[in-house]
Amino acid sequence: MTTDFQTSTAADGAATDGAAGAQCSIAAALSALGDSWSFLVLRELFFGVRRFNDIQRDLNISRSVLTDRLARLVSIGVVRTEPYQEPGDRVRSQYRLTRKGVALLPAIVALKEWGDTYVYDGEPPVTLYERATGEPVRLEFRSASGRLVQPNEMSPRPT
Repeated sequence: MTTDFQTSTAADGAATDGAAGAQCSIAAALSALGDSWSFLVLRELFFGVRRFNDIQRDLNISRSVLTDRLARLVSIGVVRTEPYQEPGDRVRSQYRLTRKGVALLPAIVALKEWGDTYVYDGEPPVTLYERATGEPVRLEFRSASGRLVQPNEMSPRPT
C-alpha cells in the first residue's frame, strides 16, 4: 500500500504525517493497525467469526500472516483472546473484539460503503441490516446536538 505521506514517529512516540510534520491521528491509527490484512481480520471479527481456522479459511490467508496480525491486534488492545475447548481437543484461543476494537466499526463500515459505491458501482456484495427491524444500516455524521452534518459543513480545528 502506498500513500502520499510517510508516517514517522516523533521523539515522544506519536505518529506524524511526514508531509505536514505534525501529529496525525489518521497516520497513528494506520501505523498501529498495520496493513490491509489487519482490517480484514477485524471485518471477520465484526461479522462474528472467532476462531483462528475459520478466519484463515474465510480470508485465505497464510497461518504465519494471520498469527502475526492477530498478535499485533492483541498487543494494541483491539482484540483479546479467550480460551475454548472442543470435547477431546486441547484448549485453544478464540478472538473477540475489545471495546477499543468495537470503536473501529465506523471506520470499517466507512471503507465498506466506499467500496460498495466506488468499486462495486452501488451493488454491494454484502449489506448490513439492523437485527431487530431488518432495515439497512448506514453511517452518517451528527453534531454533538444531534443535527445531521454534511461533509461540506465540517472543518478541522487544532485542539
